[in-house]
Amino acid sequence: MNSLRFLRGVNTLMKTVKLCRQRSLVQVCTNLSTGPQQQHGILYEFRTYSIKPSEMNNFMKLTKEHIDIRTAHSELTGYWTVELGGVNQVFHIWKYDDYTHRATVRAALGQDKEWQEKYMTKMLPLLDKQENEITYLVPWCQLMKPEKEGVYEIITFQMKPGGPAAWGKAFRAAINTHVNAGYTTLVGVFHSEFGLLNRVHVLWWHENADTRAAGRHKAHDDPRIVAAVRESVAYLVSQRNMLLIPTPFSPLK
Repeated sequence: MNSLRFLRGVNTLMKTVKLCRQRSLVQVCTNLSTGPQQQHGILYEFRTYSIKPSEMNNFMKLTKEHIDIRTAHSELTGYWTVELGGVNQVFHIWKYDDYTHRATVRAALGQDKEWQEKYMTKMLPLLDKQENEITYLVPWCQLMKPEKEGVYEIITFQMKPGGPAAWGKAFRAAINTHVNAGYTTLVGVFHSEFGLLNRVHVLWWHENADTRAAGRHKAHDDPRIVAAVRESVAYLVSQRNMLLIPTPFSPLK
């Protein structure tokens, strides 16, 4: 009888251990798939337009004349022409409170006769291609507006699957090390939500292209930055960058 009770007790204990392991595995998988989350619904839509080479000047003139019609509907964060890393392209960022807000704005634009007649019908023939992406600011970064005019660099990092819980700590450390070194000015860090996933976009401000180059040279020789980058690069698949020139009507100069 005592042996039977002992075996039953062992069996119950094994079942309990197995259940705890399963629950722990679920918790770990959940953490890996989500990571730190935004506490608000604000989203940023990235738009990249490729313009027909012969129409770039016409596109910019048309946009400058009528962008106020568009900004009456929602907030423009920044609007740039691509100087390096792309040719005959513009890049712009639009801010929305949430997806409902974006849908409402898009519907209103479709019904705005002035926008459609003065801009859209004339602009679309000038385009070669359009791309968009929905992003969020990462939880540990807020959008910063530089105090004076300059040039911008957006660096896009394609990270390995796993989300911020897998690579977020190392990536944040690398960015903070760059910021603390003072070689450049951070504007914002964005994580993709729609478009290619596991992408992080880092937007930097530089006084000009030459100060950017000088800062890069210093960073390459800085052991603090080298060490931090070495940690984050283990999670990196690829990266690319673009040098951006703000337009006269861009809020971010």
